[in-house]
Amino acid sequence: MKTCSIAAIQLCATNDIDANLSDARKWIECAVEQGAKIIGLPENFSFLGAEREKLERVDEIHERSESFLLEVARDLGVVLLGGGYAVADGAGKAYNRAAMVGADGILAQYDKMHLFDVDLPDRTYRESVGTRAGDEVITWDGGALGVHGLTICYDLRFPELYRALAVDGAEILWVPAAFTVPTGKAHWELLLRARAIENTCYLVAPAQVGEHGSRRESYGHALIVDPWGEVLEDAGGVKPGVIVAQVCADRLAEVRGQIPSLRHRKL
Repeated sequence: MKTCSIAAIQLCATNDIDANLSDARKWIECAVEQGAKIIGLPENFSFLGAEREKLERVDEIHERSESFLLEVARDLGVVLLGGGYAVADGAGKAYNRAAMVGADGILAQYDKMHLFDVDLPDRTYRESVGTRAGDEVITWDGGALGVHGLTICYDLRFPELYRALAVDGAEILWVPAAFTVPTGKAHWELLLRARAIENTCYLVAPAQVGEHGSRRESYGHALIVDPWGEVLEDAGGVKPGVIVAQVCADRLAEVRGQIPSLRHRKL
């Protein structure tokens, strides 16, 4: 891995695909102007709406999400992470898929493994009603751009996934998300920094922010964290935007030399 600039985008997506993709392109172009070579979009970047509507429009969401990623990657000469979009499973549900996309096409894709079925004070979430879980750990070796480990949102609470990615060689961990406000306030930064520290990896977490209709609100605070657990950039919890930071090979080597926990592991 060589040193390069990496970006995380913060969006406030709705069920309006045209508007979402227009906003996403604007912030991607902003990231490119700041020198970013790898740019991440959050979970549900192209569509964030009711579960029933998502399933009714799943083919449209899938086609337009991937077409957008491919077109923009080719136009701007960058690598994009599409942090989560619906892909039909053929049996009435959809996978929640993240894809790394470059000018030559799809480089890697990951289907969200852990589904958000929880009861919070403000509401109940049952992601599994319309979503099928994936079952494969995915890394992408970008050569000079580093080895990337792909995860999505609720995966963050399962450290064994991140350790598996680190053991597979990951240097940069991705957590595109649409974290709720209550859980975000309590755990978002804490868990992101923990996953970076325990695996001595960079961690990049694009995020949704704000209200997405009458019953859903996201916490925001897209973050980029270094392998020591230092927050390099925070997009805040108020509005869409983009953050850019340097992913430095020398810094990664320095931290892994000081704290060689991956070499010391027993399991």
